[in-house]
Amino acid sequence: MAIEPDNKDWTWVTERVCPDCGFDPAGTTPERVSQMVLEQPVRWEAVLHREDVAVRPDDGTWSPLEYAAHVRDVLELFRERLHLMVQTDGAAFDNWDQDATAVAKEYRTESPRRVLRQISEEATLTARAFRETPEAALGHHGLRSNGSSFTVTTLSAYFLHDLAHHLYDVKG
Repeated sequence: MAIEPDNKDWTWVTERVCPDCGFDPAGTTPERVSQMVLEQPVRWEAVLHREDVAVRPDDGTWSPLEYAAHVRDVLELFRERLHLMVQTDGAAFDNWDQDATAVAKEYRTESPRRVLRQISEEATLTARAFRETPEAALGHHGLRSNGSSFTVTTLSAYFLHDLAHHLYDVKG
């Protein structure tokens, strides 16, 4: 059975605590993003070493391996979006269908070892990008294809929530 696409609007997580994973967006800064991103490889290593890493808990939920592959891609995507926003105030983001990406990249068949290595590589690059974000760019805006508008600061909170929530999803 295919995973049902997540069509929820999660932008509220930039303003209040997530009741599920407990992520609090208050005080989000590029430095905080950088620190949390650098914690990702260690957190995902424990998940990716599980014997049942490729097993879906039910037909409608990704396996821990699929979540990890998604996080790898999220690290790259948000780094790219950050670069766009720093370079161009008012940058427009291309639509990204995470579910189509999961199918196209065959997340279910990925090697856990390879995904962990890639998470580590992407985390290093993404942490650096956030750490090097000029303070003058924090108010720059970006626009998602669905019309949601972000500043660099709110994009940072949205991104951190995604990372925190997916670790919550896999009990990482």
